[in-house]
Amino acid sequence: MLPVAAGAQSQKPVITGARVAGDDTRTRFVLDMDRQVTPAISALASPYRLIIDLPEVAFSIATDSGKTGRGLIADWRFGLFAVGKSRVVMDLTGPVKVDKTFFLPAVDDQPARLVVDLVRASAEDFDEFVETSRARKAKSSKTSAPKSDKLTAEKDSDKPLIVLDPGHGGIDSGATGVDGALEKAIVLDFAKLLKEKLDESGLYNVQLTRDDDTFIPLLRRVEIGHELEADLFISIHADSVRRGQKFARGATVYTISDKASDQLAEDLAASENMSDVIAGVELAEEPTEVTDILLDLARRETRSFSVYFARTLVSELESAVRLINNPHRSAGFRVLRAHDVPSVLVELGYLSNEHDEKLLISDEWRARMANAMAEAVHGFFRPRLARRQAAPSQ
Repeated sequence: MLPVAAGAQSQKPVITGARVAGDDTRTRFVLDMDRQVTPAISALASPYRLIIDLPEVAFSIATDSGKTGRGLIADWRFGLFAVGKSRVVMDLTGPVKVDKTFFLPAVDDQPARLVVDLVRASAEDFDEFVETSRARKAKSSKTSAPKSDKLTAEKDSDKPLIVLDPGHGGIDSGATGVDGALEKAIVLDFAKLLKEKLDESGLYNVQLTRDDDTFIPLLRRVEIGHELEADLFISIHADSVRRGQKFARGATVYTISDKASDQLAEDLAASENMSDVIAGVELAEEPTEVTDILLDLARRETRSFSVYFARTLVSELESAVRLINNPHRSAGFRVLRAHDVPSVLVELGYLSNEHDEKLLISDEWRARMANAMAEAVHGFFRPRLARRQAAPSQ
């Protein structure tokens, strides 16, 4: 996350510094800021995390401030979590208890400070803290949430509806490139460009799961495609390859499968599926196995369409950009789990590779990639569009 100048966005509180002190018995976390804010502190287990929710603030903290921990805090990160809400997430070394929280007003040249003191606790105490947090959030959501947050879009039966899903966002930056490019920014910019290309044709209704730097939970991304009755869902990423695959590069298209096609696909799915953990979201239980025969048939048909589009996309990309070896792969990506929406995940390239990173920020390369993907979409919907054109003459 890029630092924000202290004078910018003055209408928001500004956090100017942060630090961790202490040991594995008692640890203090401090946020320096220009004015007092009221935090909401909660906890999540599996893994152990402490969450500090704040009204939306401007973070003027160096990027590497969120990379180190100490004592009871193994690591921590910060960012925008939702509209009007910022969040700090701490990965803990084990169960803790919040011993005290207090706010120190600004004095002379010293900034205002939010202080949170943690002490080691038993697993039972931490579980009780989690339950209390959950109950408090549930009560708050009942009194403050609107009756429905379901999305609606004008459904033109003649126009296929496409949902473009830029990965990560807000507190979840995704991968970071060799030279510092952030995945969340790259994929959002590309999704907007692809939307422009598709909109120019006038053939589709194109929606984005996010159009700004906001975090969207994985399950919510799936729900958006379902609620909008999407005809195609494209999740867009630019990951960083780990576990010895440092030299992998090139675009890749993924579809969902119960068993990963290869180790790289399995590692990437595991990494992408951690997005909710990174942002401090309570993980929803995976849906139970489909038992209704009609739903099972729908899921099989949806997966067939997903594979068909993936192959169409790979065919278009081959002549436009560099592809990884075996460019159509599969794994258990949670964001592709809609049983009624054909879905693919596209890795534009790998930010762990310096050559790919340069391409991902190149306007010329991005235009070629977007054009090729638009052509793949045209090919996928060509039979439906042809029927629409032929209908008036019948």
